[in-house]
Amino acid sequence: MAFVVAVASQKGGAGKSTVAANLATALLAEGIPVALLDTDPQGTLSRWHQERPEDAPALDFDAPAGWRVSQMVEKRRKAPGFLILDTPPHADADARRAIRAADLVLIPLQPSMPDVWAIDATLSVAADEKRPVALLLNRVPSQGRLRDEVRAHLRKRDLPVLSATLGNRTAFAAAFGRGLGAVEDAPRGLAAQEAHALAAALRREAAP
Repeated sequence: MAFVVAVASQKGGAGKSTVAANLATALLAEGIPVALLDTDPQGTLSRWHQERPEDAPALDFDAPAGWRVSQMVEKRRKAPGFLILDTPPHADADARRAIRAADLVLIPLQPSMPDVWAIDATLSVAADEKRPVALLLNRVPSQGRLRDEVRAHLRKRDLPVLSATLGNRTAFAAAFGRGLGAVEDAPRGLAAQEAHALAAALRREAAP
Protein backbone atom coordinates (compact mmCIF):
# COMPACT_ATOMS: atom_id res chain seq x y z
CA MET A 1 0.00 0.00 0.00
CA ALA A 2 1.27 3.46 -0.90
CA PHE A 3 1.91 5.99 1.85
CA VAL A 4 -0.11 9.07 0.89
CA VAL A 5 1.40 12.51 1.56
CA ALA A 6 -0.67 15.66 0.99
CA VAL A 7 1.58 18.71 0.65
CA ALA A 8 -0.77 21.39 1.94
CA SER A 9 -0.78 25.04 2.94
CA GLN A 10 -3.61 27.54 2.94
CA LYS A 11 -1.00 30.27 2.40
CA GLY A 12 0.08 30.94 -1.15
CA GLY A 13 3.81 31.09 -1.79
CA ALA A 14 4.75 28.43 0.74
CA GLY A 15 6.50 26.42 -1.97
CA LYS A 16 4.16 23.41 -2.05
CA SER A 17 4.78 22.51 -5.69
CA THR A 18 8.55 22.76 -5.35
CA VAL A 19 8.45 20.61 -2.21
CA ALA A 20 6.21 18.01 -3.88
CA ALA A 21 8.40 17.83 -6.99
CA ASN A 22 11.65 17.53 -5.04
CA LEU A 23 10.26 14.96 -2.64
CA ALA A 24 8.95 12.85 -5.51
CA THR A 25 12.14 13.00 -7.57
CA ALA A 26 14.33 12.26 -4.54
CA LEU A 27 12.29 9.16 -3.73
CA LEU A 28 12.38 8.15 -7.39
CA ALA A 29 16.18 8.55 -7.50
CA GLU A 30 16.41 6.25 -4.48
CA GLY A 31 14.50 3.52 -6.32
CA ILE A 32 11.26 3.97 -4.39
CA PRO A 33 8.01 3.78 -6.40
CA VAL A 34 6.27 7.14 -6.38
CA ALA A 35 3.22 8.73 -7.99
CA LEU A 36 2.55 12.46 -8.06
CA LEU A 37 -0.90 14.07 -8.35
CA ASP A 38 -1.52 17.77 -8.99
CA THR A 39 -4.88 18.68 -7.42
CA ASP A 40 -4.24 22.44 -7.57
CA PRO A 41 -6.26 24.23 -10.31
CA GLN A 42 -3.32 26.63 -10.78
CA GLY A 43 -1.54 23.68 -12.40
CA THR A 44 2.01 24.67 -11.42
CA LEU A 45 3.08 21.07 -10.96
CA SER A 46 1.39 20.07 -14.22
CA ARG A 47 3.42 22.69 -16.06
CA TRP A 48 6.56 21.43 -14.32
CA HIS A 49 5.76 17.92 -15.53
CA GLN A 50 5.24 19.18 -19.09
CA GLU A 51 8.75 20.63 -18.99
CA ARG A 52 10.39 17.33 -17.97
CA PRO A 53 13.02 16.29 -20.51
CA GLU A 54 12.34 13.15 -22.51
CA ASP A 55 15.39 11.46 -21.02
CA ALA A 56 14.35 12.21 -17.41
CA PRO A 57 13.24 9.23 -15.29
CA ALA A 58 9.59 8.39 -15.93
CA LEU A 59 7.28 9.70 -13.22
CA ASP A 60 3.73 8.47 -12.61
CA PHE A 61 1.80 11.75 -12.83
CA ASP A 62 -1.79 12.92 -13.13
CA ALA A 63 -3.88 16.02 -12.42
CA PRO A 64 -7.32 15.00 -11.10
CA ALA A 65 -10.00 17.43 -9.96
CA GLY A 66 -13.27 17.21 -8.08
CA TRP A 67 -14.53 13.75 -7.27
CA ARG A 68 -11.68 12.23 -9.31
CA VAL A 69 -9.21 13.19 -6.56
CA SER A 70 -10.60 10.66 -4.09
CA GLN A 71 -11.11 8.07 -6.82
CA MET A 72 -7.55 8.35 -8.12
CA VAL A 73 -6.04 8.31 -4.64
CA GLU A 74 -7.87 5.10 -3.78
CA LYS A 75 -6.77 3.52 -7.06
CA ARG A 76 -3.10 4.45 -6.64
CA ARG A 77 -3.06 3.69 -2.93
CA LYS A 78 -3.01 0.00 -3.82
CA ALA A 79 0.48 0.34 -5.33
CA PRO A 80 3.69 0.25 -3.24
CA GLY A 81 5.82 3.26 -2.35
CA PHE A 82 4.57 6.84 -2.02
CA LEU A 83 1.70 8.87 -3.42
CA ILE A 84 2.29 12.63 -3.20
CA LEU A 85 -0.50 15.18 -3.63
CA ASP A 86 0.04 18.86 -4.40
CA THR A 87 -3.02 20.70 -3.08
CA PRO A 88 -4.72 24.07 -3.70
CA PRO A 89 -3.58 27.03 -1.55
CA HIS A 90 -7.02 27.66 -0.08
CA ALA A 91 -9.64 25.71 1.83
CA ASP A 92 -11.67 24.45 -1.09
CA ALA A 93 -13.24 21.02 -1.53
CA ASP A 94 -10.28 19.60 -3.48
CA ALA A 95 -7.83 20.56 -0.72
CA ARG A 96 -10.05 18.95 1.89
CA ARG A 97 -10.43 15.79 -0.22
CA ALA A 98 -6.66 15.50 -0.57
CA ILE A 99 -6.09 16.02 3.15
CA ARG A 100 -8.82 13.52 4.02
CA ALA A 101 -7.16 10.89 1.81
CA ALA A 102 -3.65 11.42 3.23
CA ASP A 103 -1.70 9.31 5.67
CA LEU A 104 0.32 12.44 6.47
CA VAL A 105 -0.23 16.15 5.80
CA LEU A 106 3.11 17.81 5.03
CA ILE A 107 2.90 21.56 5.68
CA PRO A 108 5.74 23.65 4.22
CA LEU A 109 6.33 27.09 5.66
CA GLN A 110 9.00 29.72 5.37
CA PRO A 111 10.81 30.66 8.60
CA SER A 112 8.83 33.82 9.30
CA MET A 113 6.15 34.66 11.82
CA PRO A 114 3.53 35.50 9.14
CA ASP A 115 4.02 31.97 7.79
CA VAL A 116 3.76 30.53 11.29
CA TRP A 117 0.49 32.40 11.85
CA ALA A 118 -0.84 31.18 8.50
CA ILE A 119 -0.46 27.45 9.25
CA ASP A 120 -3.40 27.46 11.67
CA ALA A 121 -5.94 27.18 8.84
CA THR A 122 -4.24 24.07 7.45
CA LEU A 123 -3.81 22.58 10.91
CA SER A 124 -7.53 23.11 11.49
CA VAL A 125 -8.52 21.22 8.33
CA ALA A 126 -6.13 18.38 9.19
CA ALA A 127 -7.58 18.21 12.70
CA ASP A 128 -11.13 18.17 11.33
CA GLU A 129 -10.17 15.22 9.11
CA LYS A 130 -8.16 13.56 11.92
CA ARG A 131 -4.99 13.46 9.82
CA PRO A 132 -1.46 13.62 11.29
CA VAL A 133 0.77 16.50 10.24
CA ALA A 134 4.46 17.27 9.86
CA LEU A 135 5.89 20.75 9.33
CA LEU A 136 8.74 21.45 6.92
CA LEU A 137 10.79 24.63 7.06
CA ASN A 138 11.26 25.71 3.44
CA ARG A 139 13.34 28.44 1.77
CA VAL A 140 15.49 28.68 4.87
CA PRO A 141 18.17 31.41 4.67
CA SER A 142 21.76 30.25 5.05
CA GLN A 143 22.50 32.80 7.78
CA GLY A 144 20.70 34.21 10.78
CA ARG A 145 18.83 32.83 13.77
CA LEU A 146 15.37 32.97 12.25
CA ARG A 147 15.18 29.24 11.51
CA ASP A 148 16.01 28.28 15.09
CA GLU A 149 13.64 30.89 16.51
CA VAL A 150 10.73 29.69 14.36
CA ARG A 151 11.51 26.04 15.10
CA ALA A 152 11.54 26.79 18.84
CA HIS A 153 8.23 28.63 18.57
CA LEU A 154 6.63 25.69 16.75
CA ARG A 155 7.94 23.19 19.28
CA LYS A 156 6.52 25.27 22.13
CA ARG A 157 3.17 24.58 20.52
CA ASP A 158 3.99 20.85 20.42
CA LEU A 159 3.86 20.85 16.62
CA PRO A 160 5.86 18.13 14.84
CA VAL A 161 8.68 19.80 12.89
CA LEU A 162 10.85 17.71 10.59
CA SER A 163 14.59 17.88 11.19
CA ALA A 164 15.07 18.12 7.41
CA THR A 165 14.85 21.59 5.87
CA LEU A 166 15.05 23.01 2.35
CA GLY A 167 17.29 26.03 1.95
CA ASN A 168 16.63 29.23 0.03
CA ARG A 169 18.68 28.00 -2.93
CA THR A 170 18.52 29.02 -6.58
CA ALA A 171 19.22 25.36 -7.44
CA PHE A 172 15.64 24.44 -6.51
CA ALA A 173 14.15 27.13 -8.76
CA ALA A 174 16.54 26.38 -11.62
CA ALA A 175 15.75 22.67 -11.55
CA PHE A 176 12.01 23.28 -11.26
CA GLY A 177 12.03 25.50 -14.34
CA ARG A 178 13.55 22.63 -16.32
CA GLY A 179 10.99 20.09 -15.13
CA LEU A 180 13.47 18.40 -12.82
CA GLY A 181 14.16 17.93 -9.15
CA ALA A 182 17.39 19.10 -7.57
CA VAL A 183 18.60 15.49 -7.26
CA GLU A 184 18.31 15.14 -11.05
CA ASP A 185 19.62 18.55 -12.09
CA ALA A 186 22.63 18.79 -9.74
CA PRO A 187 22.88 15.48 -7.86
CA ARG A 188 25.99 16.46 -5.89
CA GLY A 189 24.74 19.87 -4.80
CA LEU A 190 23.50 21.02 -1.41
CA ALA A 191 19.92 21.26 -2.67
CA ALA A 192 20.05 17.61 -3.69
CA GLN A 193 21.38 16.66 -0.25
CA GLU A 194 18.48 18.49 1.36
CA ALA A 195 15.95 16.80 -0.93
CA HIS A 196 17.38 13.38 -0.03
CA ALA A 197 17.18 14.31 3.68
CA LEU A 198 13.51 15.21 3.19
CA ALA A 199 12.88 11.88 1.47
CA ALA A 200 14.59 10.08 4.36
CA ALA A 201 12.42 11.95 6.87
CA LEU A 202 9.26 10.91 5.02
CA ARG A 203 10.43 7.30 4.86
CA ARG A 204 10.75 7.38 8.64
CA GLU A 205 7.24 8.83 8.91
CA ALA A 206 5.95 5.99 6.72
CA ALA A 207 7.71 3.25 8.67
CA PRO A 208 5.31 1.01 10.62
